[in-house]
Amino acid sequence: MRIAITGGTGTLGRHIVRAVRARGDDPVVLARATGVDLTTGAGLDAALDGVDAVIDAVNVMTLSAEETTRFFAATTANLAAAAGRQDVAHLVVPSIVGIDRAPRGYYVGKLAHEKAVRESGVPWTIQRLTQFHEFAGQIFAAASAGPFHVAPRARVQPVAAETAAERLAALAAGPAAGRVRDVAGPREERLDDMVRAYARHIGHRGWMPGVSLPGGQMRAMRAGLVLPDDTAERTGPAFADWLSALPPQAEGSRGPVPSSARE
Repeated sequence: MRIAITGGTGTLGRHIVRAVRARGDDPVVLARATGVDLTTGAGLDAALDGVDAVIDAVNVMTLSAEETTRFFAATTANLAAAAGRQDVAHLVVPSIVGIDRAPRGYYVGKLAHEKAVRESGVPWTIQRLTQFHEFAGQIFAAASAGPFHVAPRARVQPVAAETAAERLAALAAGPAAGRVRDVAGPREERLDDMVRAYARHIGHRGWMPGVSLPGGQMRAMRAGLVLPDDTAERTGPAFADWLSALPPQAEGSRGPVPSSARE
């Protein structure tokens, strides 16, 4: 099969490309670096020629509800239109566990993304996932001012992006299944503990106070509203095991997490 991946150069997308290839399928990366602009639709028709399925892992770097909603509405409309013209049989979309319980900030945009996919006219599968283990490194880099870092408080049950990518690649190789069972990591973690553990792993020894960041999205995460319910599938590795397998990184290097943040 030929499986296209939007956002194929990002945190999740790079893992999806590898997972698709490992299954013996042919990945096609849709990104500006490969001549495709989802926000305008430029290059989409040519890129989707001969493609059987698309995994839509594109992302946007903002927490604004309005900006994320506009972004996902535009990119999904362009992707669905081109997919229809090229007879793409299946659209797979990673989303986020609990966003309907916490419709704030970025999560508003992801809800709009899901709605646009359901109404796209292309057979679809939506896979909700919890935050990734890689989230710790993204937060460490983002919640800082010069050498000073803070550790935001939140309740999460993270899953490895590699594990998520393997699930998405398997779904894309099969028929459209609608909204499938949520996937989460094996156990609940404190985000501030994760960020501190990541910092120690890369050699940061500075003081990192725990903070409660403002905003509805972070309040919802502190309240546990984006934790999985009892129906979700739990799968490893646990965060500590994932972190121990990472090669140590020099502080200030790009590290194992690209700049494209996820939820």
